[in-house]
Amino acid sequence: MKGSTHRRCYCRDPETGRPLGKNCPKLATRKHGSYSVRQELPPREDGSRRSFSRAGYETLKAAQADLDHVRALLGLAESDDPEGIALIASMLAEVSEEKTPLPDVEETRRRLKSGQDLIGRITVGEWLDQWLAAKRIRRSGISRYETDIRIHLKPRIGHLRLDRLRVSHLSDMFTAIADSNAEVLEQNAQRKAAVAELATVPWKGAPHRARRKAMKTAIDAMPAIRRVTGPATRLHIKATLRASLNDAISQQIITFNPAAHVELDPVRKPKALVWTDERVAKWHRTGEKPSPVMVWTPEQTGAFLDFVAEDRLYAMWHLIAFRGLRRGEACGQPWSETNLDAHSLTVSAQLVQHGWQVETSEPKTDSGFRVIALDDDTVEVLRRHRERQEADREKWASAWVETGLVFTQEDGSWLHPGKITDLFERLVAASGLPPIRLHDLRHGAATLMLAAGVDVKVVSDTLGHSDTRITRDIYQSVLPEVGKRAAEATAKLVPLQRKAEAEQARKAAKKAREAQARTEKKGKRKKPKK
Repeated sequence: MKGSTHRRCYCRDPETGRPLGKNCPKLATRKHGSYSVRQELPPREDGSRRSFSRAGYETLKAAQADLDHVRALLGLAESDDPEGIALIASMLAEVSEEKTPLPDVEETRRRLKSGQDLIGRITVGEWLDQWLAAKRIRRSGISRYETDIRIHLKPRIGHLRLDRLRVSHLSDMFTAIADSNAEVLEQNAQRKAAVAELATVPWKGAPHRARRKAMKTAIDAMPAIRRVTGPATRLHIKATLRASLNDAISQQIITFNPAAHVELDPVRKPKALVWTDERVAKWHRTGEKPSPVMVWTPEQTGAFLDFVAEDRLYAMWHLIAFRGLRRGEACGQPWSETNLDAHSLTVSAQLVQHGWQVETSEPKTDSGFRVIALDDDTVEVLRRHRERQEADREKWASAWVETGLVFTQEDGSWLHPGKITDLFERLVAASGLPPIRLHDLRHGAATLMLAAGVDVKVVSDTLGHSDTRITRDIYQSVLPEVGKRAAEATAKLVPLQRKAEAEQARKAAKKAREAQARTEKKGKRKKPKK
């Protein structure tokens, strides 16, 4: 196909105002004007002609290089590939019209072979929408991805071209999130301070009422209290983007994943702490929890179970406290997978919450499918619960909702996991015990098993963990008495002279006390003579 380079200028005839074009006398001077290229392209489907044209080259060499580039792109499609020829021709016509840079030859070759858009104009936001629509995972996972995309990724980097996304773009995004956090914290502090000041203004008196009205108006104009984007959320945002870009790489849309190389501050998971006497005393004084994750001692767990002994869902609290079921697993446990004669139950389903909607689902991972052994006391508790449920079924008669679940509402329908959490918090508050979350009962079950000397692999399998390291890292909260026994056992391994001397002194002191006690006892037996 025909193609050429030529030099032209934009001088106009001073009398007519028309462009002089090639007739400009100044074109004899090398530095006057600029070079242009024109390459004929394969015609459109209707037979109409089209071409690639570009002007503004300072040198003939630069113009010829682009003309060669265009011809190399045209040569990517084989002569017997009319579809490929048409795609490249359309791409070049669009590049010419929009005056965008010529695409790389090898990149275009790869895109042509993989059937992708040759120009690669898809934006990050468009790709994230496509990627999310193609995901076939649990609704809870989709919801998490959708939140990251809608709130963080699309507003900040959604406009960028996918193939031009760089690590620097992501670093800027997370910096902007950190800056936004600082702004949110400042606005929250201002609103709280204004509310606190409002509480100090008396209600009576016209001046006070006028001041309160003005302050309320000012408070209403302030931004509402908002949550910041914490370290864990930022890591999840990065994970969402990284997963989507990995899929783009697998589809050969891009070749580099910048999300795999952006650095974020590590997230430290809160360690579970036991409610010792000292921590309980401080909580009574200040109302503060030492850690977001707190675990009851065996005595505190027993006190709670005694307090809720007459609660309709006592069996659920008992099962979670001793066997460590998750909230959704307990709510979704069917009687068909609960074998009381064999002292076991099989976790094969759960109730999951999406917003406020609830649906049944399988366990999230293979390790979630598991068989849990039951002790005699737990079996007896579940049998009494079943008898009460049978009585409820007879009471409700035809209005009974047959779900086949172990734990239900009074009419047999599903328990709402969110309402179960609320109920647990109310029961804990009424018991007067230091606060824990419902999930912390699961932490407590793990702690009790480990304190009882149960092998960590058995504990991990009971809890449904995929790796025993998860059990050690998260759930191994050592109870004070267990720690003391471990410390004493360790200390006895090292023979020290001062230890032997201290032991002899302790024994001598004990003998002296015993001798003194015997002497005093004999003195009491002797009656004084009158």
